Amino acid sequence: MTSISLAAPRPVLIDRVVPRGIVADVATITAGAALTAVLAQVAVPLWPVPVTGQTLAVLLVGATLGAARGSISMALYALVGGLGLPVFSDASSGWTVIAGPTGGYILGFILAAAIVGWAAEREWDRGWLKPAVTFIGGSLVVFAIGLPWLAMSLGQLGLPNDLQSVLIAGFYPFIIGGLIKAAIAAALLPLAWKAVEKRRDA
Repeated sequence: MTSISLAAPRPVLIDRVVPRGIVADVATITAGAALTAVLAQVAVPLWPVPVTGQTLAVLLVGATLGAARGSISMALYALVGGLGLPVFSDASSGWTVIAGPTGGYILGFILAAAIVGWAAEREWDRGWLKPAVTFIGGSLVVFAIGLPWLAMSLGQLGLPNDLQSVLIAGFYPFIIGGLIKAAIAAALLPLAWKAVEKRRDA
């Protein structure tokens, strides 16, 4: 009898470590949301959008869990934060956070994890160049959703929301940090694969 699982059609990193099954899926999805919550507290407090470690978590979760579990993990993160658990940056929570300037970034995590996970299922988390391209692309997906949301939010607050103002508020300060986080993720994943394969061959 085949067990129920959200595991990727092609094995990703977690499938080499944890046996497939619904219990494992729930545990790893929850762990991914928890990691994102922890790295959300690693923050440089800027307004309206703080610099945090969340994007690094999103990239790692997507690549490790695959498209389905990675995106569900980020959806869980957004849901529990909206319901009141202090998992967003600066231990904040509530639907007002999602409705505010940073909400688009949080929702962008879901799509970014799905895309990075999809790439990982096709072995774009191996080597160095492919992971770097994958993770930079995943980071850009977050901005693709976050920036229009930020523009709308700034407009509702009566603040300038022209393209340059939005880029200054929600993109330019994050370029260097985003590249660093993508590089960290691109370095960690191949190392993790080597460790897993070495253990399997032992």
